[in-house]
Amino acid sequence: MATATYPPPPPYYRLYKDYLENPNSCPQPPPPIQGTYVCFGANYTTDDVLPSLEEQGVRQLYPKGPNVDFKKELRSLNRELQLHILELADVLVERPSQYARRVEDISLIFKNLHHLLNSLRPHQARATLIHILELQIQRRKQAVEDIKRRREEAQKLLKESLGTLDGN
Repeated sequence: MATATYPPPPPYYRLYKDYLENPNSCPQPPPPIQGTYVCFGANYTTDDVLPSLEEQGVRQLYPKGPNVDFKKELRSLNRELQLHILELADVLVERPSQYARRVEDISLIFKNLHHLLNSLRPHQARATLIHILELQIQRRKQAVEDIKRRREEAQKLLKESLGTLDGN
């Protein structure tokens, strides 16, 4: 009985048999997916939009609109979260059977915090990209300066060598 270490290649490898002679003979890749698609039973969309809390069925605790002061709202939600956690501790000590409502309130605050933070992700990505590009520019300028300095050193050494050769 013969066994193979590796399985045979998939049958579509034959589509690429003339690739070395003619690189355009291979099939073109499929076009990118546009709109919604299903993956592992869940619906996804190619639109990179953060759904609102209302669309997710969650009550929004901070003001709506484009002019939200993120710093102020995050601090406010953080203070509210601390207060609710202390209240939960009190409820667990005094009335342990009534903790469920406090846990739901804490969950609501966390969802609002996460939504606010996620709405800042595009800004964070832009700032990170700008920082990376500035670092690359700085490194390249340093490399150019290093090359110029070494070129000048090499020219100086060549002149000294020529002077030494001419002097003898």
